[in-house]
Amino acid sequence: MVVAAVTLETRLAALTSWHHDWSELRVAVLGLGPVGFSVADTLVELGARVRVIAEDADADRDRLLDVIGAERFADADPAARLADLAAFDPELVVPVPELRLDDPLSEWAGAHGVTVWGDIELGWRLRDKTPRIADWLCVTGTNGKTTTVQLTAHMLAAGGLRVTPAGDNETPILDVLRDPQGYDAIVVELSGFQLARLGEISPYASACLNFAEDHLDWHGSADAAWAAKAKIYENTQIACVYNREDASTERMVEQADVVEGARAISFGIDTPPPSGFGIVEGILVDRGFHEDRRGEAFELVTVEELSQHGLASPHSAHNVLAAAALARSRGVTPGEVAQAVLSFAQQPHRTERLADRAGLRWIDDAAATNAHAADAALRTLKDVVWILGGVQTSTDLSGLVAAHEHRLRGAVVIGAQRAEVLAALRQHLGERPVTEVSSGELDASGVLDAAVAAAVAMAQPGDTVLFSPAAAPGDQFSGTAERGRLFQAAVSELE
Repeated sequence: MVVAAVTLETRLAALTSWHHDWSELRVAVLGLGPVGFSVADTLVELGARVRVIAEDADADRDRLLDVIGAERFADADPAARLADLAAFDPELVVPVPELRLDDPLSEWAGAHGVTVWGDIELGWRLRDKTPRIADWLCVTGTNGKTTTVQLTAHMLAAGGLRVTPAGDNETPILDVLRDPQGYDAIVVELSGFQLARLGEISPYASACLNFAEDHLDWHGSADAAWAAKAKIYENTQIACVYNREDASTERMVEQADVVEGARAISFGIDTPPPSGFGIVEGILVDRGFHEDRRGEAFELVTVEELSQHGLASPHSAHNVLAAAALARSRGVTPGEVAQAVLSFAQQPHRTERLADRAGLRWIDDAAATNAHAADAALRTLKDVVWILGGVQTSTDLSGLVAAHEHRLRGAVVIGAQRAEVLAALRQHLGERPVTEVSSGELDASGVLDAAVAAAVAMAQPGDTVLFSPAAAPGDQFSGTAERGRLFQAAVSELE
């Protein structure tokens, strides 16, 4: 029995290539979303025996499991899923990122000595399907990840590289790695959930944009959340990019065990020190990769140019600077960085300015899933009617409201978890109006129709209505894209 366990452990440790022998390895995939399906599909292609165990199953993906030849078991009862996992007797378990570390199935694997890999560790082991093995530039943070990843990929493409963003639910890393042409670079967006199960990878460059206490129900504590994010810098080869205005990210770099020669590169919207990116007299500059970085800097773009492209807010400027640092680390020239910034199209639902309606300015920030993101949007505005609410992931709503109460005309609260939000607003807004939209008989579209109508009723001409939920969308909407689309549809109906 001991010999078998050692043999299996040795086999798994040696599986570090697409071209190794994965045949007949029994793998349980826990969860069936885009990431779970990508894991199952990849491992079946490699010849493993795969069983997907999930609480429920999307009908299309469930059907596709039959097509690819994966087994599956779906049941809402955790005990039933646990029994099925034990009966399958897996040699490897791969949970989807959102599955907590203390989920009973994950804990069963740990208690029984079964190896657990996240999708990112699996992807790292399989990154050599084609001879064109990509460098990984990894990005995490509480806010701004997706925009920074998209910006970085756009800059690398301007530099002539074949590149793609990956890592989130929309673009699982394993789907990207199976592209037959391969890539020169992949810009990998990593959540705290993925980082908690990161395993051994070695990024070409890495960045933590910022850190705020978020998803503490998942991580268990602020220290655990910080430790997960800090893993982004481990084994980095060339550049550890950090926010010098956020001491938490600087501490992560200071404590990281990196490849010898890797440099710490800071970014911020102040005057940069040597080895930093920042702003001098209205110009974004690079002092990180200039030969004479103590005395000179490369000019990138002006703040005025950022303004013309909707990127001049402090949080957007941070994203541009972080992306520039990552791209420059991979050899993109300052001119190519500038070209990319000035041709970049922002992702929808991220402080997206809509057409003025009913005498009001409307901003769609439906992608704001936490207080940190909403804070970034609120900082740039005044005379705001704020629409917010959803599945709460942040711990300091009261602090957020207190910081911005002077900007608020009133607020409209949606979502199933409204009590905490309402309490924070009423504590700080005094007599200013706070309206609650109860879903009741309303569908998702009706909720936002009602919220928009309530905002119009309390706003004054020239005010801004900001839809920045500061919460995840899972209670009433399928995702941030749906709630943003429905918000825009409700606004478009106004005169």
